[in-house]
Amino acid sequence: MTLAESIPSRSAVSTGAPGKRVSIGLPVFNGAAYLREAIESILQQTYCEFELVVTDNASTDATQSICEEFVARDPRVRYVRLPENIGAAPNFNRAFELCSGELFKWAAHDDLLDPRFLEECVAALDANPSAVLAYPRSVVIGSDGAEIEPYTLKLPTDHDDPVRRFDSLVRGGHKCFEVFGLIRRSALLATPLMGSYSHGDGVLLARLALRGRFAEVPEPLFFPRRHEQQSMAMLNEDKPKGRERSIDYVSYAAWFDSRLRGKRVYPTVRMGIEFGKSVLGAPIGLIGRLRCIGSLFRWAWIYRGMLRGDLKRWLRLSRGTR
Repeated sequence: MTLAESIPSRSAVSTGAPGKRVSIGLPVFNGAAYLREAIESILQQTYCEFELVVTDNASTDATQSICEEFVARDPRVRYVRLPENIGAAPNFNRAFELCSGELFKWAAHDDLLDPRFLEECVAALDANPSAVLAYPRSVVIGSDGAEIEPYTLKLPTDHDDPVRRFDSLVRGGHKCFEVFGLIRRSALLATPLMGSYSHGDGVLLARLALRGRFAEVPEPLFFPRRHEQQSMAMLNEDKPKGRERSIDYVSYAAWFDSRLRGKRVYPTVRMGIEFGKSVLGAPIGLIGRLRCIGSLFRWAWIYRGMLRGDLKRWLRLSRGTR
């Protein structure tokens, strides 16, 4: 039995009047293959007082008809179709802007949620007023919905020290699944939201971590899907260890913002600049900023190879060569 088949039917969960304390924004582009399952898993939440806003980035597949079917079925669902593809990050931000809940969650068109996802994350934030984000543990699933492996990495994002939280996220090596947790709207409004550059989700998490702790729900309630059509596939992150990985961060930056396609971009340099801007705008005092700068020096050492790649790219383009 796949995970999708194990999710209870609509009649098996509680029902209630729609409310707006919780909002879910689902940005999508050509997501017909998995969209129906994703929306079903959202609508089957035991915490049912939420709104779901789907922002369609001018899809050319059956995405629109699937969304319109759910709009007709459930008053909590709203569908907004954009006239053109504006890129992933602007679409993520548009989904947030169209929502009004005190607590907000981004949802991906290809992931699945356990029915208790919202219930447990709301409870975690209510129990931790200083936390800005709540997220459950994750289990990666495949294109068929079958479980592949648990995601066991636990970062100290629940630490009282904001610099330690920031440092753990800056170092990299994590999947950024926390960005699909439940986030306080007030915390998101204090950031520039999802950045239109490579690793924009990771930078946003670092910015949020400087403003408050992340509360982990110690149960696997989030099921991110791994498949060939997803954005991360272009990074070739799933190649066996020991083989060289061909990481195209230039193309990945264009995925975050389609306006970058064909332009000169230096993704790793931009990432470092944005991490630096995060520190300057954080409410952590002078000592905290100096400690964060130390974290950025360590980041630069870890990513020195990619920074050299940006420099070499700049030199080639400046000389008019490829």
